[in-house]
Amino acid sequence: MNPDTFLHNLHFDIDQISPPDWEVDWDDAPLAYKLYRGLPVVPLSLEVPLSLEECEAPANPDLRRIGHFLWYTFGLNQFSQSVSPMGSNEEADGFMQSLRRSVPSGGALYPNELYMFLKLDDLPEGIYHYDVLHHRLVLLRKGNFDSYIAHALGNRCDVSSCFGTVFVTTMFWKNYFKYNNFAYRLQGLDAGVVIGQLLEVTKRFGFAAGVYFQFLDRALNHLLGLSDQEESVYAVIPLSVEPTSWFANRSSRDEMATASDLCQEVTSIDNNYCVRSIKVKEFPILTSINKASMQESAKSFRQIITQESNYEGRHLTLPPVKRISYDLAAVCRERFSPDMDFVSGKVSQEQLAALLQEATESYLYRNDLDMALEKRASRVTLYVCLNNVEGIPDGAYYYDSDAHSLRELNPGDHRLALQYGMPAGNVNLYQVPLCFHVAGDKDFYRTTLGYRGYRIQQMEAGMLVQRLLLAATALGMCGHPLLGFDVKLCDDIYRMDTQGKTSLIQIPIGFYRARPWLRGNLIS
Repeated sequence: MNPDTFLHNLHFDIDQISPPDWEVDWDDAPLAYKLYRGLPVVPLSLEVPLSLEECEAPANPDLRRIGHFLWYTFGLNQFSQSVSPMGSNEEADGFMQSLRRSVPSGGALYPNELYMFLKLDDLPEGIYHYDVLHHRLVLLRKGNFDSYIAHALGNRCDVSSCFGTVFVTTMFWKNYFKYNNFAYRLQGLDAGVVIGQLLEVTKRFGFAAGVYFQFLDRALNHLLGLSDQEESVYAVIPLSVEPTSWFANRSSRDEMATASDLCQEVTSIDNNYCVRSIKVKEFPILTSINKASMQESAKSFRQIITQESNYEGRHLTLPPVKRISYDLAAVCRERFSPDMDFVSGKVSQEQLAALLQEATESYLYRNDLDMALEKRASRVTLYVCLNNVEGIPDGAYYYDSDAHSLRELNPGDHRLALQYGMPAGNVNLYQVPLCFHVAGDKDFYRTTLGYRGYRIQQMEAGMLVQRLLLAATALGMCGHPLLGFDVKLCDDIYRMDTQGKTSLIQIPIGFYRARPWLRGNLIS
């Protein structure tokens, strides 16, 4: 299957991308975290702060603060026990136990891993892996790699002024074992959710950060000791105390190193690690599309200009509201994805306005696609089907974040159509007042970014999803991200074809009843 056909079917016709007789071997499922063996480890403090309401002043971090930062970004913060949903075959005895994190993940499989290049006074300089299970750092490679990383980023960042650099990777097998080729779509979204959480946590810790989606893949995989056939870097996030220098293009084209050049500068490493699965199947389509998305030279790095949507329709101005002030730590503990736990309730205009404003305002971030901190047209936007919102007629709307207003695209109650478009039926949309859809360019900027544009778009969608979930939880609601929905149906509801857009993910948001489960916080 060629990449164009695969990516089209992945979005619009998922039955075509996986074999109909695919069976999940739960007994041979991989771990949700990577465990290295036989390497030096650095334990991190378990006495994490119980509140993250105020933003800390910028200051050089120590190992203790890095540990707290990693805990709230991607750590295991709760243990839960519950009864399996009706019809689930994941647990034969109908009993489920899970280690929960601050971010959602498709099937709670967490295909992403975090690595860091750290330069701290109380830690040897080097490349580390964040061992989620034991909340510790594992030293993979000693040394200073400022120059190497800077060259891998096309010399577009002053890495030497950063105390650390985060690498978000994807391990293909960790959710391929369940979702087959559909895992590729989930992997980008899951990476984006992690990045969105990381950027929110950096604000609380007083760090400056930005996201690089374009880099020399093979060079960074080589630095981290990763096999391109198993795991690959998806995003690079330099961290500094004060905003560092970003450059659109600092070097001349003749000075730009290639991935092959950089790989010769450091020796290869081959560290032993555990994934638990005895039999790891091949996933040739995933490795093929990953290879087609790689960048060998900084000459291929691009910037894009986003065009704003221009919809006709009734204009509904939302009430002015202040940004939501909330304790990020408390919200992380409360966030979960309701299934049949949603209950009907009326949403006020002020609640809707606060939710939309907080999600979009907090989403603004520095990146290498537009190299700007000021507000620009976002590449992913919010659409919503409303029902039982005070003072607003039921209907499908587009949110204009600049005008803080809704554009009515299709009046009426769309719950029956949306419910019909959900084959799993694990959420009763008649109990949900807000059904959001994050949308983006239908061709994922393929002309400019190539196949890499698809995974970038999925990551940006995931980043916006996490902001939406955090804001909803802060307002006393919860959301459940879903990929089991009819994309064409939703695109038709919002009449997206006229704008060249498509729905990327569906997020029902509303009120909920207490779930019958046991939860315990994993902090002291």
